Amino acid sequence: MIRSVLVANRGEIARRVIRGCQTLGIDTVVVYAPDDAHAPHVREADSAVRLPGVEPAETYLCGEALVAAALAAGADAVHPGYGFLAENPGFARAVREAGLRWIGPPAEAIEAMADKTRAKELMAAARVPTLTSVPAGDATKERLPLLVKAAAGGGGRGMRIVSELAALPAEVAAARAEAAAVFGDGTVFLEPYVARARHVEVQVLADAYGRVWTLGTRDCSLQRRHQKVIEEAPAPGLSDQTRTALAEAATRAARAVDYRGAGTVEFLVAEDGRTYFLEMNTRLQVEHPVTESVYGLDLVALQLRLAEDEPLPPEAPPPHGHAVEARLCAEDPARDWAPQTGTLHRLRVPGAAEFALSDPASAGSAPRLRLDAGLADGERISVRYDPMLAKVVAWAPSREAAVRTLARALERATVHGPVTNRDLLVRSLRHPDFLAGRVDTGFYDRWLGSLTEAEPTVGGVQAEPTVGGVQAEPTVGGVQAEPTVGGVPGPGEPAVGPDGWAALAAALADMANRTAAGLPYGVRSLPARLGGWRNVPAQPQHKRYRVEPGGREHAVRYQLTRDGLAAEGFPGVRLLYADPEAVVLESGGVRRTFTVRSYGPHGGAEAVGEDVARLFVDSPLGGYACTPLPRFPDPQEETEPGSLLARTPGTVVRIADGLAVGHPVVAGEPLLWLEAMKMEHRCTAPHDGVLRELRAAPGQRVEVGTVLAVIGAPAPESAEPAPESAESPA
Repeated sequence: MIRSVLVANRGEIARRVIRGCQTLGIDTVVVYAPDDAHAPHVREADSAVRLPGVEPAETYLCGEALVAAALAAGADAVHPGYGFLAENPGFARAVREAGLRWIGPPAEAIEAMADKTRAKELMAAARVPTLTSVPAGDATKERLPLLVKAAAGGGGRGMRIVSELAALPAEVAAARAEAAAVFGDGTVFLEPYVARARHVEVQVLADAYGRVWTLGTRDCSLQRRHQKVIEEAPAPGLSDQTRTALAEAATRAARAVDYRGAGTVEFLVAEDGRTYFLEMNTRLQVEHPVTESVYGLDLVALQLRLAEDEPLPPEAPPPHGHAVEARLCAEDPARDWAPQTGTLHRLRVPGAAEFALSDPASAGSAPRLRLDAGLADGERISVRYDPMLAKVVAWAPSREAAVRTLARALERATVHGPVTNRDLLVRSLRHPDFLAGRVDTGFYDRWLGSLTEAEPTVGGVQAEPTVGGVQAEPTVGGVQAEPTVGGVPGPGEPAVGPDGWAALAAALADMANRTAAGLPYGVRSLPARLGGWRNVPAQPQHKRYRVEPGGREHAVRYQLTRDGLAAEGFPGVRLLYADPEAVVLESGGVRRTFTVRSYGPHGGAEAVGEDVARLFVDSPLGGYACTPLPRFPDPQEETEPGSLLARTPGTVVRIADGLAVGHPVVAGEPLLWLEAMKMEHRCTAPHDGVLRELRAAPGQRVEVGTVLAVIGAPAPESAEPAPESAESPA
């Protein structure tokens, strides 16, 4: 029996493995890098070992250090989680050679599936349907579109879609460079790109006695950059014939490599229903909670039992209901998915239980919420790791109820910190195509623009009854579409966007804070009936904020008069109450409460950054972060015209081939690539011109706003010299 497990990972999955071990009475040891010294997984484990070094290659990706930590702490088994070294056959062998038990499949099975080209050959031999690879020399216009894939890839890295034959050499080179940097192997291959396909996967469990379970299906089609965003189980809209074919193919795949433990076989499902093997993930998946929720299983506990050579029961339990998971990430979808760093001040999802496991068959019909988070309040989000902050999972007896429950929970969640994809998740879950089960891997290619556009105004002109920018039916899939933001506006309300209301509430809460600071201890409220009114006329108060998400700047001008609040752009708005943490406003007969929390120093801050008090405003209109700005911008803060700025912190991984000072560039041309939070980001020329300066170099770490390059104006066309006059000057 296993007595003590070293968790060779961090964050949310490390906490999840700790919970699974605790249910079986197994001790846990975790490892940590300096960034994670105070992380929740370090506090929750029985013991912890600090890893040498700082960067992932020196810590969580260093197999030798992980094995040494396990031996030093007296662990007798290693659980790799997912990511890092979870699918590294060399690490699996090193663990076993050290006399430790590996909680995962045999190294040979990992190795067989790690190379995508070899895996496809094995699957074809096992009668698992696959897509035939296309030799680079056979790529023609008729065979487009093609998908370039890294042979050693995973997590969407080293993948490129090619729609134009002329772009193939550059995309192959880019995929090779990324694959070599991430996996240490630049081998790539081509295969047909199946448009409008769904990404459907099957969870498998296999014991040492030849028994293989398949636990239904998961749909993971909503993806950005080939990385999953929203997952659900079971996959909606599949025929019984397709479900049976997927289960049989997954079983053959597992047996073909003599699989043991938990794994996932991934497939593409084309519009015509045909299925194609994608890859096999020889580990636990990020989206495993939806399967746990539907089947009432603890997959981590099952991994541990299978590692102890326990047999699986003859039959898997039957499924119940439906589960949907959303990945809450520190990234800005409206700005090319740019990852965000900073402090996560507060994360709360009302009604959600952390890492909750329960039996859906005995839980009644009430929907349930689960939160799997890797960070605690007050922790900094590191650029070195994945941007995922948490997974929010909803289970309900029906798909419609599960989707509605999850959308509502995310909408009402408190997320105070950097910009996240929360609003995108809510809008995606309420999009007519998603509600109707009409999803495929191109969902965000088609709808990202409308899903990230500014929200409709609240009040004034009736907002169009749209969902995600698309006309919605009164009900879609049984779920009522919300025609407006924050409910139906009352007559005569000002036409102001939700972010404008947040800015007004932030200004009034700040006013209340400054006013209440001089009152006796315990008296912190400022009833609107007092209003701060004076008999001497005063100038309007003026506050400027940058409001996220969206990044728009709002100038708030208001006065508290004998007649109450007078706010420019908000005619007829009444202030009912204001204190430093709550503002109640009434407009057009509609009363709304805005809760406000401030983080950081107060008073007199002129710079904008982590050292400035930011106000987070939550209301039925949504959640917004308001950063105070100086009343008058400092002209010295302006950057040189033509500057290419880093939009995210990260590391410069490569410069475009042949790029040198003096070379002409065109707008949108990739100049260099940054790697941040396990993703590669292109930095493109802001306009046509000539490269005047290149200030970045491979391996350089940069922060947001760092000038990477400067593009000068194109050289003017030289005019023909005027002919010399034959006459002598007078």
